[in-house]
Amino acid sequence: MRAKKYLWTLAAVYMAYLTHGIQAIILSQNKASFFTQWGYTDAKLGAAAVSAVIAYTGLAKFLTVWICGEISDKVGRKVMIAIGACLYIAGFAGLLLTQSYAVACVCAFALGAATSCFDGSCYPALQESWTSSPGTALILIKGVISISGLIYPMLVVKLTESGNWTVGVIIPIIMSVAILVLGLIAPYSYDEERKLRKTDPEKKAAYEKLLAEKKHVLDADAQKAAARFVKEPPFAVTIGCALYGFIAMATMYSAQQYIKAFGQTYMGMTDMASASLTSIYTAGSIIAVIMWGVFMASFRWRTLKILLIDLAGSVISYALVCTIHVQAMVYIATFLIGFFAAGGALQCGVSLIQEMHPGNKGRNLGIYYTFMGLASYVIPYIQSWLIRLTGEAQASLTNLLINLVMAIVGLIFMIYLALNYKKWFGVSAFSKRAEDE
Repeated sequence: MRAKKYLWTLAAVYMAYLTHGIQAIILSQNKASFFTQWGYTDAKLGAAAVSAVIAYTGLAKFLTVWICGEISDKVGRKVMIAIGACLYIAGFAGLLLTQSYAVACVCAFALGAATSCFDGSCYPALQESWTSSPGTALILIKGVISISGLIYPMLVVKLTESGNWTVGVIIPIIMSVAILVLGLIAPYSYDEERKLRKTDPEKKAAYEKLLAEKKHVLDADAQKAAARFVKEPPFAVTIGCALYGFIAMATMYSAQQYIKAFGQTYMGMTDMASASLTSIYTAGSIIAVIMWGVFMASFRWRTLKILLIDLAGSVISYALVCTIHVQAMVYIATFLIGFFAAGGALQCGVSLIQEMHPGNKGRNLGIYYTFMGLASYVIPYIQSWLIRLTGEAQASLTNLLINLVMAIVGLIFMIYLALNYKKWFGVSAFSKRAEDE
């Protein structure tokens, strides 16, 4: 069985994303411990410094997310996974040991670049290894990331209370070493075929033929998708879909990073209660992914219909958390933010841009992911500036208000698409997808 042969490959990939779940929130969850280690005695300046360091993670993703996939195709999956693991080890170890804010920025950049290495190699390696059900394999990535998002925030509180906060940084270092070991011993079908193509002329000719056939299939798919148009949408719609990548990432990523700070500083919640907000947010996203997956598969809902619901739900959720400052409501609203803003809205945006602008899928994906990467840099940078200007409590509320405004903009855009959908495609956005779509 193919999946059995590549069991170590699957283990390496899932360990990478289990660790990524920690990497995504390690700075925000250990905020006070980090800025104290960097020599900040003023909590406001320290919190601003942590947010600025987080921005360097986003900057690295923005600069490297597109190119790492190209490099992975050139040098192979094993090399890129090994590079990602080494960058994780160096980044986490640097954060653990450094007392310098500048060095912490470099470490954060390394962690962001490592994530791009994993995205460029692990996603294709997974699909190439688990050929019987690649969709299931990719869904499990979301699952293992969510496991970290559920457990790690509360683990950090316990470790900090016991005076052992550094253990929370040592854990991902150990996990990164495991990624490196697993990544080096694992076989990769792409690497094996690539090696054969270099030594076997027949294999090389067969591969070139396969590429030509694949291009033909992709061209045919694009033509089929374009044939669905009754009237082609204006190019501004494609630009809007790309900009939605920024909105979707911003409204998801900022809540993941700063909802704990809102609970702590603005609501006056205990460390454990505020940390649990991140876990509640993650739980909401897991449930949404499962539910929307069922709805799309069983009821054949269109992507735009789900996005309309997600954006409307995000507006309501952010409005609730911004206006009703009662702890019970904050818990409910946080769950709803996870459900609507982080439960697949980002991924649905990829499908939307492909639908509105069929053709070069790789280019569409690259543009969309670039705007996503830009959001993961801009949002922490703005938050750092807000903290310095107004203090962390007010900045955390302002951050949620900015998310509310962006969700409203996104909803208006989706309503515009829904109103014009029938003009472009000849069917309502609320109709069922045809079997062959």
